[in-house]
Amino acid sequence: MISKKMADSLNNHMNLELYSSHIYLSMSSCANEMGLKGAANWFMVQYREEMVHFIKFYTYLVDQGVNVEFLPSNAVPNAYKSLLEMMQRTLSHEELITKCINELSEQAVQDKDHATQIFLQWFVTEQVEEENNDRDLIAKLKLVGDNGHGILMIDAEMATRVFVQPVGAPLAV
Repeated sequence: MISKKMADSLNNHMNLELYSSHIYLSMSSCANEMGLKGAANWFMVQYREEMVHFIKFYTYLVDQGVNVEFLPSNAVPNAYKSLLEMMQRTLSHEELITKCINELSEQAVQDKDHATQIFLQWFVTEQVEEENNDRDLIAKLKLVGDNGHGILMIDAEMATRVFVQPVGAPLAV
């Protein structure tokens, strides 16, 4: 049985995952406006992944008998100066998510909530991948600087990203 404190913490994080999806959807729109169709695709895939994360938390809570609560959220930024800025903000946001997942994991350990520990393990691993991908793109963008040809090459690389529904994940979008 999940504790009220753990359920509340997971519910708060579920709402943060929904907010994350909104950030990336906004970034997709901004990249599209910049003419960076590949980056727009990359952020759209990121949006879809965050929706899966949101649905995973939602489903876990419902399966635990929790009535989820949707909390108000702040407006997401919708203006960026460059793709590099978007990626730096992406990494910063993913580092926040990692911190939150780690705190949830620690809370589950303290509560001796083995089911939640197992549930969160997938997210711990996922965050390593998220941050690594972001750092890789940031390094490439710093390498090319303001060189338009370099940015377009990175944009073309970002266009190849595809959404892959995780095995066993509930359908989100």
